[in-house]
Amino acid sequence: MSFGKTIKIFLIDGDPNGRMSCELSNWTGKAYKIPRIKVKECTDRDDMQSTGVYFLFGRDDEGKDMVYIGEAETILKRLNQHVTQKEFWNEAIVLTSKDDNLNKAHIKYLENRFYEVAKVAKRYKVENSITPTQSSISESDRSEMEEFLQNGRILINTLGHKAFEEKRESAPNKLTEVFFIKAARGADAQGEPTSDGFVVFKGSKAAIDTVRSMTSGFIKFRNELIASGIIMQSENWFAFTDDYIFSSPSTAASIVLGRNANGLTEWKNREGMSLKDLELGEKQNGTQ
Repeated sequence: MSFGKTIKIFLIDGDPNGRMSCELSNWTGKAYKIPRIKVKECTDRDDMQSTGVYFLFGRDDEGKDMVYIGEAETILKRLNQHVTQKEFWNEAIVLTSKDDNLNKAHIKYLENRFYEVAKVAKRYKVENSITPTQSSISESDRSEMEEFLQNGRILINTLGHKAFEEKRESAPNKLTEVFFIKAARGADAQGEPTSDGFVVFKGSKAAIDTVRSMTSGFIKFRNELIASGIIMQSENWFAFTDDYIFSSPSTAASIVLGRNANGLTEWKNREGMSLKDLELGEKQNGTQ
C-alpha cells in the first residue's frame, strides 16, 4: 500500500535554476541539487563537508542521459575535484544525513546499490568505469540503508532524474494493465501506459518491414532503433531487446506495426478494450 508523502524543497539562492535542498518528512536524509557552476559557492553549507553519496548528471554527445555515482567522506571536496576532472556533467545531486549517522561502510554500500539499481533500470548510461564494491554491514544497518536508498530515489526523482526508476509502472489503477497488439508482418507486442508515455516490453515483436505510406519521421526513428540495437531482426520480425519508452501510444504502435497508427485504438487489453475506451471509461466514472 502506498502512502502520501510531504517533500520540502528550498531554493537556496532564491532561483529555480540555482541550488536546492530537498527533505522528506519523517526522514533524517537530505538531498541537494547543485548546478556545476554553483559548486564553488557551497562552502556555506556545513553538511556538504560531511559523508554522503553523490550523482553527477549530464548528457553524452548524442544527447543521451548519463550519470556517475560516487561516495565521499567530504562531499564538497570531491565535487570540486570532479569540476576539474570530469567534463560531461552539468549538475550534481547529493544525499547526506541530517544527523551525521552515515559512516564509510554505509556510503560504500549505498554507492554499490545505487549503481546496481541504475544498471537494472537502464534509463541512463552509467559513467562509472568499474563496479563499486559493496561493503559488509550488519543486517540492521543494511535494512536502514535500503530504506535510505528508497527515500533517496524518491528525492532524486522529485529533483528531475528518473535514473533509478523502473520503466514499467505498477500503480494499482486500470490504466497500468497490459495492452497488446497483434497484426500482419510479425507484429506481436505488449506494453503499458506510464507517466513517461508508453513502454513496449522486452521480447515484443515489431513488423519485419514498413509500408510505403508510413511517415518518413517514423521510418527514420525505426531505423535508428534498429541501428542502436533496441530492436533486432529475428526470423520474420524485429524483436525488442529491452523495455523501451515511447513518447506516446501512437508512436509505439506505429513502430511496432510498421505503419502510421492511432495507438489509442490499436492497443487493447485482454478483454479487447482499447486504451481509448478505457480512458473514456475512467473519465466518465470520474464525472459521475
